[in-house]
Amino acid sequence: MLSGGAAANLPQEIAALGPWFHNLHLPDGTKTAPDHFLGDFPAFKWRELGPHLPQDLSGWRALDIGCNAGFYTFELARRGAHVTGIDVDPHYLAQARWAARQFGLEDQVEFQRMQVYDLARLEEKFDLILFMGVFYHLRYPMLGLDLVAQRVSRLLVFQTLTMPGDEVYTETYDRSINDREMMREPGWPKMAFLEHHFAGDPTNWWVPNHAGVEAMLRAAGLQITGYPGHEIYLCAPDPDRPSAVSTWNAAELRSATGRPWQPAGDHDL
Repeated sequence: MLSGGAAANLPQEIAALGPWFHNLHLPDGTKTAPDHFLGDFPAFKWRELGPHLPQDLSGWRALDIGCNAGFYTFELARRGAHVTGIDVDPHYLAQARWAARQFGLEDQVEFQRMQVYDLARLEEKFDLILFMGVFYHLRYPMLGLDLVAQRVSRLLVFQTLTMPGDEVYTETYDRSINDREMMREPGWPKMAFLEHHFAGDPTNWWVPNHAGVEAMLRAAGLQITGYPGHEIYLCAPDPDRPSAVSTWNAAELRSATGRPWQPAGDHDL
């Protein structure tokens, strides 16, 4: 419960930390972005996703990639998880740390300024990872997805902007080098490259189609277990189909992330 003086200062503090992309509902009912152009964002997305995640996350370690002001981080913490939120923008991280104090969740959440590629330096695995609204901003998308997939032990929530259409072309396995016309077929896994600004944002680079999302998730060693909402994929590690970068092609990922990839003493002949 906020004191009268603290409550009176809230509007000024919210304004000083603005602009806000997450409309957080603070304990006293105050909202950080009540006039959001998307509506009550991202609460309406959580209403789709929340029922598909365990209600009790006690003992779980969670990672919220691209956490922004921490909406999803706080929702997971309320279910008992210890959550690390990462983002590249110090403005949003300042909002998240401030909001953690308002919610009294400082002991359950932490926020770090990190790129998704920085996960290559971590050894820790997370029971649950949220990878939402980030993929299409990555210059190197499959690299990012591979790194995320290597850090998840139970559940991954993946969400991305996608091209229109839900078709899936299934006859893609080991085709001849001359079998290229079929790549024009609806449902062939593909991504559109955005050379110029998209939606006014220069960090939008790639937009996959639905079939492309599914194919990349499988290639990262994940199995799709559900579709909680539009453009949202619930995944788990697939022990029967591990990623190439964790098996025969591990050297490429290590090289791409600046790590030694040759065994000690192994030199080119």
